[in-house]
Amino acid sequence: MAGKLSKVNFNDYKPLREVIFNTLREAIIAGELKPGERLMEVKLADKMGVSRTPVREAIRKLELEGLVEMIPRKGAHVAELSVKNIMDVLEVRASLDGLATSLAADRISSEGIKDLEQVLMQFVSYAEKDNLQGTIKKDVEFHDLIYGASGNDKLIDITSKLREQVHRFRVIYLKDYSSHKDLIEEHKFIYLAISKRDRELAKEYAQKHINKQAEIIINALKNIK
Repeated sequence: MAGKLSKVNFNDYKPLREVIFNTLREAIIAGELKPGERLMEVKLADKMGVSRTPVREAIRKLELEGLVEMIPRKGAHVAELSVKNIMDVLEVRASLDGLATSLAADRISSEGIKDLEQVLMQFVSYAEKDNLQGTIKKDVEFHDLIYGASGNDKLIDITSKLREQVHRFRVIYLKDYSSHKDLIEEHKFIYLAISKRDRELAKEYAQKHINKQAEIIINALKNIK
């Protein structure tokens, strides 16, 4: 069981079940709870200082998000990071990002372009300082701004359902990216295409960016194995 899990903060204004869910989700995404690791309700509850009920509810919700899988006669386990699963998720993400970025290039406001540039600069700053958490945060914000600028609520809703699985891959991707210069350039190319309102180029850069993610993540998993 992961050593970094600790008793939850009962001063949090969120419902306890939500706090437990977020705590376990973040532990899985950060790799504190390892792929394939068994999630035992009693041990988790004891470690976090809560009853088994909110832990059980959190595990069920994590299963719905694809972060946990139930294995017959073996219980709940952290979902494995298989190459097939990664390719399935990122193939969908590449298409969605391509669509969202092309729509954003067409529909984004002048203010939206300024916001995107500001987040890009913050992303660059964190990446150059090797600040992983800051880089991840600004990477999420950068892509969320693009989806928001697409103006398509259905598209935003669909991508939100993939958010946790994509974020789990994003941690591996940014942690194992050997060249921050290349990473920064990919984001700059996307931003420039959107700011120039070039739909086709924006779509091309967005899809190349996701395909590069897939390549790096798969290589990282091979090295782990």
